[in-house]
Amino acid sequence: MNRTRRFALSKALSFTAGIAALAAVTALSAPGLRAQDAGAGNTRPAPEFQGIDRWLNSEPLEIRKLRGRVVLVDFWTFDCSNCLNQLPYVKNWNEKYKDQGLVVVGVHTPEFPFERSTENVQRAIRQLQISHAVAQDNSYATWRAFGNQFWPAIYLIDKQGRIVYSHFGEGRYGETEKKIQALLAEPAPAGS
Repeated sequence: MNRTRRFALSKALSFTAGIAALAAVTALSAPGLRAQDAGAGNTRPAPEFQGIDRWLNSEPLEIRKLRGRVVLVDFWTFDCSNCLNQLPYVKNWNEKYKDQGLVVVGVHTPEFPFERSTENVQRAIRQLQISHAVAQDNSYATWRAFGNQFWPAIYLIDKQGRIVYSHFGEGRYGETEKKIQALLAEPAPAGS
């Protein structure tokens, strides 16, 4: 191999390694790309559901009226393969823990125009056999209120109404379930 080709190959490999290193650093440092347990003192009050076009499988819900319960908010859309891969876990948690005080709310926030159709969302709910509450957030108002950026995204809200855990993307199902169990075991605030 001549010197010019070796130099070009070396430069290309160096560039590729640099991009890979940058991607790794970004993935490790970017908030929201892994599970986040807020821990003591790092929680924030959960925002109310805002700008909901329609509630499906439920009457309209309000965070303030859910105090004393643990709330799992799942941002999803029916044409997202990652959301569909996560959905069996969300449905299982709903069935397993709803009688212990867990409220699951799927916030359907469309990525594509055809996902805005209530008829299409209802069809997906039937086909996917979703029984938990689904809030249709076509205007992204609740998405923005939570500061969300990803599909799927899970937020856990404790019995005091604070976001205490979040996970973006697939995975960490065991960790998320343990957090649900721990939150359910906490005492409810007085007066709830």
